Amino acid sequence: MKVTLKHYTPLEVCSHAIRTCWQSFDKGDSGGEKDKALIDRVGNKYKHASTLEHLVYTFYIQGVSRALLQELARHRIASLSVKSTRYTLKELKSIEPFALDDYEGAAKFIVLTGNEKVDAASIAALNNLQELLQQGISNDIAKYALPESYKTELTWTINARSLQNFLTLRSAKSALWEIRNLANALFESLPEDHKYIFRECLSEVAK
Repeated sequence: MKVTLKHYTPLEVCSHAIRTCWQSFDKGDSGGEKDKALIDRVGNKYKHASTLEHLVYTFYIQGVSRALLQELARHRIASLSVKSTRYTLKELKSIEPFALDDYEGAAKFIVLTGNEKVDAASIAALNNLQELLQQGISNDIAKYALPESYKTELTWTINARSLQNFLTLRSAKSALWEIRNLANALFESLPEDHKYIFRECLSEVAK
């Protein structure tokens, strides 16, 4: 898994939005310590979290499973653009089938769990999919045989309020292990001066 922060809103935009309510622009310091304290006080302490929606982050997420992608779809206040299986399954056509214990080779295409039986089953499914493609079955139909472990990537845009909710839910022990790893990776990729907004959302394990 690899997470890259592609774009983010400066803190000054959020503090400006907050100061709009009281017309207190003269008290700002262009995203400095005063504005950071204001964002924390209003957005986190006083729970006027709608103000945090003015902060938006765009991440490039690579090497995650379609099982995780399905979990991401449950977080509705976010935008995602996903690698198309319809156009990219050709990547499997010209290679040799994998041995069921060829974890290193198969890891290019599937997320491994560390469970030998599950990973062998995923490799077998990968080989079956490859065989279908080599028989000339169209990507549109063959993709229904994709294992949940098949790797994908996406560009994901989310506002700070929704990201707080995501990190709270998905860094918890009860979260799917892969999405828990993603939650931690997302937090680590944030700008250092933004992390204070989200730190209390992480579970004790993640901290």
